[in-house]
Amino acid sequence: MITQLKGRLVEKSPTDVVVDCHGVGYMVHISLHTFGQLPEDESIQLYTHLQVREDAHTLFGFATRLERQVFRLLIGVSGIGANTARTMLSSLTPQEICQAIQTEQVALIQSVKGIGAKTAQRLVIDLRDKVLGLVEDSDFSAPVSNTNRDEALSALEVLGYRTKACIKVLDGLLAVDPEMNVERLIRNALNKL
Repeated sequence: MITQLKGRLVEKSPTDVVVDCHGVGYMVHISLHTFGQLPEDESIQLYTHLQVREDAHTLFGFATRLERQVFRLLIGVSGIGANTARTMLSSLTPQEICQAIQTEQVALIQSVKGIGAKTAQRLVIDLRDKVLGLVEDSDFSAPVSNTNRDEALSALEVLGYRTKACIKVLDGLLAVDPEMNVERLIRNALNKL
């Protein structure tokens, strides 16, 4: 099984990339989460999952091991295929998925395109214990409450921006500079929304 690729990024789009590894080009399907974390330079490393079916061998790539682990847990649930799992990872971060499953936020899981009420409930029931083990084994911890982030989010919501989009942008900004003040957070978020 191909578990990791390290090479030169030849092509990229929001849904897939081509990685040249010593003259062999691998087409790798990715989520929007991974696309957002691709480096600017050509050198790239992706953690992969190879799906083998009678009609195709499909390679899925992930920026982090946690994202790959969450993907593997998702495809293990009845009714969740690889494309649905990739859509979930494009709509929510791996941490948000873990937290939604742990806290039984069925409505949040159901907000992902292609996930109905029964599938969302099955996800919570099937993965609640597995996600807990995954969270304890990885370096992931529940998001710490950040008052600057909360104030900025509140201000952006008042301005009419969608909560999910705002959270994604604010978390990205705070990943770069965790000490960013509220004013800069709002200004930078407005430029990205």
